[in-house]
This record gives sequence, C-alpha cells and structure tokens, in this order.
Amino acid sequence: MEEKLEQNEILIGKNLEILDVAKTIAKEKGISAEEVLEAMEVAIAKAGRTKYGHELDIRAQIDKESGYIGLYRYREVVKSLEEDSEIEEDTSENINKVLLTDLPKEKSKLKIGEFLVEELPPLDFGRIAVQTAKHVIFQKVKEAERVVQFNEFKDKVGEIVNGVVKRVEFGNLIIDLGKGEAILKKDELLNREIFRRSDRIRAYINEVKFDLKGPQIFLSRAHNNFLVKLFEQEVPEIYDGIIEVKSVARDPGSRAKIAVFTKEKSIDPVGACVGMRGSRVQAVVNELQGEKIDIVLWSEDIATFIVNALGPAEVEKVVIEEDLKKIDVIVPDEQLSLAIGRKGQNVRLASSLSGWSIDILTTSQESEKRSEEFKSLSKGFIDNLDVDEVIAHLLVTEGFSSIDEVAMVSTDELASIEGFDEELAKELINRAKNFIEKIKKDNLEKLKSAGVEEYLLNHSVLTTIQLLKLKENAIITRDQLADLSSDELIDILTDLEKNKADQIILESREHWFKD
Repeated sequence: MEEKLEQNEILIGKNLEILDVAKTIAKEKGISAEEVLEAMEVAIAKAGRTKYGHELDIRAQIDKESGYIGLYRYREVVKSLEEDSEIEEDTSENINKVLLTDLPKEKSKLKIGEFLVEELPPLDFGRIAVQTAKHVIFQKVKEAERVVQFNEFKDKVGEIVNGVVKRVEFGNLIIDLGKGEAILKKDELLNREIFRRSDRIRAYINEVKFDLKGPQIFLSRAHNNFLVKLFEQEVPEIYDGIIEVKSVARDPGSRAKIAVFTKEKSIDPVGACVGMRGSRVQAVVNELQGEKIDIVLWSEDIATFIVNALGPAEVEKVVIEEDLKKIDVIVPDEQLSLAIGRKGQNVRLASSLSGWSIDILTTSQESEKRSEEFKSLSKGFIDNLDVDEVIAHLLVTEGFSSIDEVAMVSTDELASIEGFDEELAKELINRAKNFIEKIKKDNLEKLKSAGVEEYLLNHSVLTTIQLLKLKENAIITRDQLADLSSDELIDILTDLEKNKADQIILESREHWFKD
C-alpha cells in the first residue's frame, strides 16, 4: 500500500487521483473507500499541524466528488473578555478560541460554542512530512482492516471454516482463512493428528476476541460442537431442525457418542444420521481421522436413554437413585468388558452423554451386593428393634431400609404387611421411636462433652447427626459456623439443600451485626 501511495504522490497535490487510489486500497484491504479517505484526512491534518503548529486545531477534508484536499483551522467562538476574563490567563488553551467580538463581518452570525473555520493555503509537503503522512495512513487503514476482520468473524463463532496451514509454531497451527489468520492450538487437535505447512484443514470457530494485535480467532477440532456441525453438513434433517442433537460426548480422535431425537414418527433419527450404507456417518468419521461414532436414540426416560447409550452392550436391568442422579446398570457377566469399554471409555462417555453417574455390575455381582445389603439391613433391625429374623426379613422385603422409616410409617400401613397385625405394628413403631430418641440423647451427650455451644445444640434446623459431622470438621461454636460459606457447609453436610444452607449461615451471623 505504501508503494501505491508513493507512486501516485497523492499527498503532493495530484487531487484528481486520490479517489481512485482510495478505491483501489479499499478493494485490496476489504474495507470501505470512506475509511481510507478518513485515514488520509487524519494524515494530512497531522502534516498540517507539523507546519503550522501542533497546538492548533487543524483538520483536513477531502471532497468525495472532486478529490479536492482542503486544510482548515478551527477556532471555537467564546464570550467577550468582560464576561470571560479567564480566557486571558491560559494562552495555550485560548489559541483555538476566538472572541465573539473579534469575528470577521462575514462570520458575525456565528454563536457561542460554534466554530470559526478558516481555510489554510495548500501545503507543499517535504519528504519527511510525506513519509509521516504515509505511515499514518498505513496505520489507520490497518486498524480499519482489523475491525472489518473482527466484525466478519465474530458472527461466525460456532461455524466450520476451511483454511490452509500457514505455519506451525510449537505444535500450534497458524491457519490462513483468506481474510484473516486463526490459531489452532495443539490441545484443540485430535489425538495423534499432524498437519504440515500448506495442508488444507477444516475446523470449528470456538472464540473470536479483539486485542492490541487485532482480531484473535481461535479454532478447534476437538470441540463437541465440531462433531455436531459436521453432522449438520452431512444430514439435511439435522440442518433443517427435523432431527435434534440432544447431547454429545467425545474422546477426540478416539470415540464419540451423539444422542439424537425427532418428533416426526415417520423418521428414524439414528438411521438418518447413519445414511445409506453408512455414507453419512462415514463422511464424519473420515474428517475426524477415524474417530468411532455411536449414534444413540435419546429418550425422556433416563433408564431407556442410558441403556441406549451403553450400546452395543446388552443390559438386563437398571436401578435408579434419582436424588443422587446415580444409576446401577446390571449386565450379563460376559457383557461386562463390552459395557465398560477399553479403559472405561464406553461407560465414561455414556455417563457424560446422560449427565448421570453410572455403575456397571454383573448379574452375579448385583446378586451378591443385594444379598449383603439384605443381611446388613436385617441385622440392623434385629439388633436395634430387638426382633427375630422373620420380622426383620419381612421389613427389608417390604422396602424398609432404616429405623427412621419404621418410626415414620402409619400403624395401618405397617399392619397391612402379611403376617403383621395392628398390635405388632404399634409395638414396632414405638420401639423405633424409642431407639431414635435414645440415639439422639447419646449424640447430645457426645456433643456436649466435646464442647459444642448451646446455640448449635438448640438449633432448629441442624440435626444431631449433622452436628456430629460439623464436630468432626472442628465446627463447635456459632462463630466457627458463621465463618463458613454456604458452599463450604454443603461440602460438609452433603444432604443439605442450598436454601437451607444460606438460611443457617445468615442466622448464625446475626449477632455480629447486632454487636
């Protein structure tokens, strides 16, 4: 660009050519001709201040029709000396001001706050001034070019772009996108993926930001959305929104799972993504250097969805713990390695895809686990309620897992168990309540002997079990409790809800504000 300015000598008076030069530069740089002309005006004004004085307010204007370059001095109209005596005190500020009384007759209609504009004689630029002006124009055009690049690519975040590897720096790739450069960091590449200079590449625009160096465009091939966008390009039903991608889990370059769903009963979403003879999914696999892709049918029923996600392994049954977002999956003994996958990959991706914690058990392991749980629960009822094995087994079989549950159940409900009557039900409930009360008293004694403050012992929300957990974490006074954040309290008392934690912490701090 600087060579073009020098060849045309646009700053030395060849005004007829300036518009053509501006258009040519604008076309080459992908910016508007107006931005180029504005850059020239700034440069010419700077050269003018170099000649007439840097403190003067000098502005240049280029006529967009004729190319005429005008150089003008601006002075603000201010009050008369009698009304504004401060003007005389600071001459450095006043040099760009003119008194209302000193205006020439032809400009006498100007009002206070407006500007007296006086055209200056055409400049005969010296070589240094020309070089300075060229440098200013170059910088301004470069800034405008960067803004155009940023505006163009910021709207493309989330899209796939094609480029050419320009160079490799410490494993990071610099990609030429035609109208700008992008960075593809080493950790955003697929495993064992190698690119060299001049290789063509496709990647996902993950982030675009603007800093002192201009627009910074960050690409990724490991991002989950890169996989989604590739499927959008290969599967028209996804692009049109007929098939929806619900979630994605990836080990980039190794294996991925993608959950799909459609409300259209006539469409098989999995089959549509696979394509005729696997053509659609194979095109994605080829782009991802052979990354294996499992296409999973999404379902609102979490058990069904997880069974689908663990494919191709067969599942016998699932046991859901909804409060903990945890699920036990029972598979035949010979299916265990397939369900878990190499280095746990299959179950890990299925867990990430569903957002649930998944434990894989074989049929024999599950049977053994249930048997141990049955024995443990039965023994607890035998020891703590002083009942025989038959009654304990019946309680466990009916789903009772703690003495608290026995204490809270109604007499009618307990009496409805086969082999129980109303008298036995009342006796069991009373024994359960007495046991809970005894445990509570024992715990209180432990807490008191440990020096736990009365404020905590009499707390309306915290239970004795929770107070014991706090004691184990050296929280025995009101101030120690008040020093905790809600999140820290929840880390200790994992069964505590966020709103309850907030309430407990705020109440424990009330005495601070009163003091």
